[in-house]
This record gives sequence, C-alpha cells and structure tokens, in this order.
Amino acid sequence: MPKNRAVSSPSENRAAAVDITGRQRVSLWLLGNMLKLWGRTIRIKTSPESRAVLGRRDVPAALAMWHNRLFMGVELIRRFRSNGSLHCIISASKDGAWLAGFLAMAGIKAIRGSNHWGAREAANAMIKVAKEGGDLGITPDGPRGPIYEFKPGGLIVARRAKIPIILIGFEFSRVKQLRSWDRFIIPLPFSSVTLNARQVLPEDLPKDRTTALAELSTIMAELNGDRH
Repeated sequence: MPKNRAVSSPSENRAAAVDITGRQRVSLWLLGNMLKLWGRTIRIKTSPESRAVLGRRDVPAALAMWHNRLFMGVELIRRFRSNGSLHCIISASKDGAWLAGFLAMAGIKAIRGSNHWGAREAANAMIKVAKEGGDLGITPDGPRGPIYEFKPGGLIVARRAKIPIILIGFEFSRVKQLRSWDRFIIPLPFSSVTLNARQVLPEDLPKDRTTALAELSTIMAELNGDRH
C-alpha cells in the first residue's frame, strides 16, 4: 500500500502537518481501490486537440479544473498524464491527510504546510515545485468558492513561475450532484464523460488581473458546458 508522503514543504511546516497511520491506511487503501474501480467504468471521450494539450511534457504546467470536477481528476492523471510529477496544495489538517493519502495512490504528490500557512507561503511552495520541473494541480474556485469564479492564486503562480495553464473541463452524461457549496459532481458508473482541455500562456492574457481572470473563467465555462 502506498504511503502518504508530503513533499516540497519547509521542514518546520511539514512537521505540523497531520499524517494518517496504521488502520487508517488500510481503510484508505480499500476506499481508494473502490473509487479507482468506479473511475475505470467511466468512458472518457476527448478530441485529438485536447489529447495533444494534455500530452505535452516538455515544460511543466498548471492544470486547472473546477472544484466540483475533482472526482475526475485522478482518472485524468492516470489516463493522460501519469508521469508522477503533479503536485497539489493539501491542507495540513486530518482531512488533508486522508486526501493526500488518496492522491498518493494515483501518483499525485502533496504540498503540505502548516495550519498557519497563508496564500503567500502556498504560492511560493508551488512556484518552487514548478521551477524544479513539476506540474501543479489547482482548483481555481476552491476551496470555498464562489463557484465557477477563477481566483487570482493560480494565475499569479503561473505568471511568476512562467508556465502555461492547462484549463480542463468535463461534460457528463449522467451524474449524482451533491448539495455542497460547489454542487460536487459524481459521474455514475458506466456513464460517459467528455474531456476538454485548452492551453493558455500567461503572457497572452491581458495584463490587468481582473480582466485576465474574467477571460479564464469564460474559457472554463466553455470547456465545462453549462448543464451543471
């Protein structure tokens, strides 16, 4: 069973992050494998253009998807970008430990700090990973919304690290939608999902941050459709 390993955090912050141990790892392994089997029943359709965007490996990138599409994140990495270089900011809390452990099963690395980390520390940790050649996973409207609003953090990191942003959208045939703030989407087993991806270079976006964020939100709306 894979161990939950946090990476790329300063040592004093890494020590403050909660980890799972013992029986919790067994429970996580069982849950993770159940969800992995669930994901493999889903048929993913994508265009050659989107496949080419996801397959580009010559430079690191920031992969962005809406928070309520995260269920498909692991399958996306497993099927289209399984090079083991993706890193995500994960809370230092106990809940974050479970999420970090689950993502580790898919080869996704956690950047975990302390409960006192702010936006600056998180951004600096992600920039460091990108400069070392790692991909970044971001949920631009997370972790608390507003839903479908591209927040500044991902754009700031991409600009400072000088890496492209890969905007990712999913359109679903059949889903269960939760009553959470983000209306979290769970595709039903044996349903189909259309995967859309587009690369955006930070230097091609308007210099004004508000205008650039509005443009990114518009592209994300196009990639995800408007049914959910």
